[in-house]
Amino acid sequence: MSEVTKLLDAMQDGAPCAADELLPLVYSELRVLAASKLAREAPGQTLQPTALVHEAWLRVASGSFQNRAHFFGAAAEAMRRILVERARAKHRAKRGGGQPHVEADLAQIAAPAADDEELLAVDDALDALAALDPRKADVVKLRYFVGMTFEETAEALGIARVTAVRDWEFARAWLHRRISANGGTPPA
Repeated sequence: MSEVTKLLDAMQDGAPCAADELLPLVYSELRVLAASKLAREAPGQTLQPTALVHEAWLRVASGSFQNRAHFFGAAAEAMRRILVERARAKHRAKRGGGQPHVEADLAQIAAPAADDEELLAVDDALDALAALDPRKADVVKLRYFVGMTFEETAEALGIARVTAVRDWEFARAWLHRRISANGGTPPA
């Protein structure tokens, strides 16, 4: 049993210091995943990998997890939700309704975040996929929202790499069809 799994078990048993000991063990891995995802975001993204990791940690630290894969799956879901919530907030009328942001000191219009609509469309379709096939939805969450490789995804979910590839290919086609049917623009 890995040190991470032992600490997850201790957290579940209510050990007060387990979360404090777990964070240093998983922090760098979570930060790499967050940086990978944010690197693919639209220009003008203000969220930093450290902030994404910290926000995700606050959401998962009090949870109970069966193992390392379950923990990283929950962290991936938390990161996905954070990014989706930020995308939705950008499009609220109170926040400018998706209008380009103007930097006061530069007086230039920032590039509009074209990926926000894509992110919201993928999130809605992903919820529908999760109802049909949770594992395929988990593969998408880890690959699309966290930026894991097929090897990392397979390891996190405890499946073979080839299964992760097949699930990804199926899920991409299914999501593309679902998003297109709903009038959205599927991701490239």
